[in-house]
Amino acid sequence: MAQLTDDCFAFDGPLITAAAALDHILTKLVCVAEPEPCPVSKALGRILAQDVIAPLPIPPYANSAVDGFAVFHADLSPDSDTILPIGGRVAAGRPLPRPQKRAEAVQIFTGAPMPLGDGGKGPDTVMMVEDCIISSDRQQVTLKPGIKAGANCRPAGDDVAAGTRVLTQGTRLRPQEVGMIAACGLAEVQVFAPLSVALFSTGDEIRQPGNPIPNGTLYDSNRYTIGAALQALGCAVEDLGILPDDAAVIRRTLSQAATRHAAIVTTGGMSMGAEDHVRAAVEALGSLNFWRVAIKPGRPIGMGLIRQEDGPPCAVIGLPGNPVAALTTFATLARPVLMTLAGLTVTALPRFRVCADFDYKKKTGRREFVRVRLDGVDQNTGLPRAIKHGRSGAGVLSSLVGADGFVELPEDDTYLESGTAVDFLSFAEVF
Repeated sequence: MAQLTDDCFAFDGPLITAAAALDHILTKLVCVAEPEPCPVSKALGRILAQDVIAPLPIPPYANSAVDGFAVFHADLSPDSDTILPIGGRVAAGRPLPRPQKRAEAVQIFTGAPMPLGDGGKGPDTVMMVEDCIISSDRQQVTLKPGIKAGANCRPAGDDVAAGTRVLTQGTRLRPQEVGMIAACGLAEVQVFAPLSVALFSTGDEIRQPGNPIPNGTLYDSNRYTIGAALQALGCAVEDLGILPDDAAVIRRTLSQAATRHAAIVTTGGMSMGAEDHVRAAVEALGSLNFWRVAIKPGRPIGMGLIRQEDGPPCAVIGLPGNPVAALTTFATLARPVLMTLAGLTVTALPRFRVCADFDYKKKTGRREFVRVRLDGVDQNTGLPRAIKHGRSGAGVLSSLVGADGFVELPEDDTYLESGTAVDFLSFAEVF
């Protein structure tokens, strides 16, 4: 298993763009997850730990693309009808039990194997049943002229040739990839074990949902938001609960969690205040860098390592405490970090063009993510219409509820006019 290096999170200094941060992630980090076998039936959502090579052609035999009659093209008249005896019937899974003779037709159904011929070379063309006339006693068939040689016949390997790399290591398996593996005849596949992540919140003012909240306290939402996001990415999450503002407790918890997990994620406690103990604990146990990424909402995000004497280092990701900032930085920075560690081949998430149905002012030099919902189609552009959703503010969690994603405004923009086409990042692409 590859290990993280001390400089993998080194990115202190002036503000950097989100693109520069992502580029750093993709070039510096390595996968730390171990490969393991997985039944194909259980492989949905898992990340491939090795390439999948087709061991056989797909389909493994020539077959008919239509219901009709298999014939040798050389037996057909190019200018007039051809009448041939019907020599048999071939259905899917039931091949012709003998070689097909020249100057005969064999009824065949979609997907059924093309018959073999004497010496192995069989019929090469299938005439659709709609273009044939079958005699009343079903002993002969009349075939029209003009069909091309090879028509309606799918050769072996028409989809995939034997030895083809059909899937690449680092691919997250969707239903279609799972089906491709099964089509190769594989019962199990090598995938990466789910990335093991510890998660906790800090703060004497934070309370567990379901309990009373005295004056000056509030319920912990970030741990549930980020925990759900981690689960959606396929991580194996251990919830360490709420830690008090106690330096010794936080340091001990971090040290112990680092022995069991590849990564630790927390929100808040990363500033320079007297009660922000997470930052000091991570620095004492290893190293911590603050990425000052020019995005809004978002504040510096802490990325570091906890070193161990007899084990690999553990990555630490400290997200902002404000809930919208926490989810925005998770989507843009924490997600690619964690997915790279998990073995996924990470690329920039796809953006889609939408039409903004609102005006918006912003400062130059930073990328802003505006919460929107999609509603109908703009009549002028034909693009989905994006409506600003909820109130602005890094702490307004309700603005995320009901939103479909972010409108993403580049660093150089200062004003968005309603009716303008903009990039949209869907939450469905993030989680």
